[in-house]
Amino acid sequence: SNNNPYASFGATLARDEEQNLWSTPHDVTHTEADDDRVLYNMIVVRNQLDKDSEEWQKLNYDIYTLRQTRKEVRSRWKHILEDLGFQKEADSLLSVTKLSIISDSQNMSKARDILLKLSEETNIFPTSWELSERYLFVVDRLIALDAADEFFKMASTVYPKRPSRDRVDESQKAPQC
Repeated sequence: SNNNPYASFGATLARDEEQNLWSTPHDVTHTEADDDRVLYNMIVVRNQLDKDSEEWQKLNYDIYTLRQTRKEVRSRWKHILEDLGFQKEADSLLSVTKLSIISDSQNMSKARDILLKLSEETNIFPTSWELSERYLFVVDRLIALDAADEFFKMASTVYPKRPSRDRVDESQKAPQC
């Protein structure tokens, strides 16, 4: 019934923003990984709530916080890649889409080991971070470039694991949504 050709313009922009599961508007590099589905589900639930409600505000804050954390992690990875000499390639090395593939299936085990080691022995990921499949693809690319070990060494230097007196044992962590 609305004949205004521009009526859906704002809705299109809002829809594009909601498709942004990673960190920046119009980012098409998100995967169908678990962490993306968690964020997507939070967005869906938030959008069903009244904007003036406390639940909407809390979910909106959680969504914002998750996106900021993802931006920070990506920024850390990009910083190390640039320090290793991949200034021009950093963005493409970090770009992971639904079409991304592991370059060599024999690297999968090594990529998982390195990613786990990065998580346990450095602060490149926040303590509450659940390992993202996205970075498995990135580590695979680093292995193919013979730069995975150097990346780990640099990450250990730039983001060393700091002992924390208030660190909670892994089994006591609250489950993530």
